Amino acid sequence: MITMISQTVGLVPASLQYPNNSVRALVSQTLLQTKRLLTRWARDYVTIIGALVLPILFLVVLNIVLGNLAYVVTYDSGLYSFVPLITLGAAITGSTFVAIDLVRERSIGLLSRLWVLPIHRASGLLARILANTIRTFVTTLVMLVTGVILGFRFRQGVIASLMWVSVPVIFGIAIAVMVTTVALYTEQTFVVEAVELVQAIAVFLSTGLVPLNQYPGWIQPLVAHQPVSYAIAAMRGLSMGGPVLASMVAMLVWTAGICASCAVPLGVGYRRACTH
Repeated sequence: MITMISQTVGLVPASLQYPNNSVRALVSQTLLQTKRLLTRWARDYVTIIGALVLPILFLVVLNIVLGNLAYVVTYDSGLYSFVPLITLGAAITGSTFVAIDLVRERSIGLLSRLWVLPIHRASGLLARILANTIRTFVTTLVMLVTGVILGFRFRQGVIASLMWVSVPVIFGIAIAVMVTTVALYTEQTFVVEAVELVQAIAVFLSTGLVPLNQYPGWIQPLVAHQPVSYAIAAMRGLSMGGPVLASMVAMLVWTAGICASCAVPLGVGYRRACTH
């Protein structure tokens, strides 16, 4: 039975190569499970539409509807805010699809079957985070290409361009960790979708659509210091010029804080989901 499951998910018992608690086993098995997840997501049209097609359409429509208004307010192309905004939104939406996929794998008992295989226990969890990071990277590149077609341009050189791409990827790790943690403690997908709703509010209640000074004074501190605004400010500065360091550091602090606060619940929740 174990051999059949191993062949199904593309895993070879680590005992035939090296101890299943070794670093080599962790790396090789994480990569194998990452490949398994990416292959399945690539064949799922719902994931493709949600992660790529809808964000592209949303960016195009947003640029058509609000592009001129953004130019009147900021005296520059609205794409320098819209592209980061939709890219971060796509990272959040994609992480939600990944979390729902985790709930489904748990419900059919796949997590439990993988847990009893002679493989590194952490490989399954790390594979999900790595696969989601790769998915976010691909989505970021697709959104960047779409933005360039619409008129988005980098003005700060190659290094700044690479850093721009890294922002949603890094921030996406925090989102993936947080949503995955929630998914491990529930068997209902609507709970994960509710978390996405809160994250979507954070995306649009940011400086991506309108400048900070256009918000009511009482809510400006919340808008200014939430992580999505910091990420958008960093991406805007890296593309068109302007302050970057403070926003980048704040985004990294938020990312580290989210990951640190979810680390223990994530590990405990994953073990619980695999053994119950």
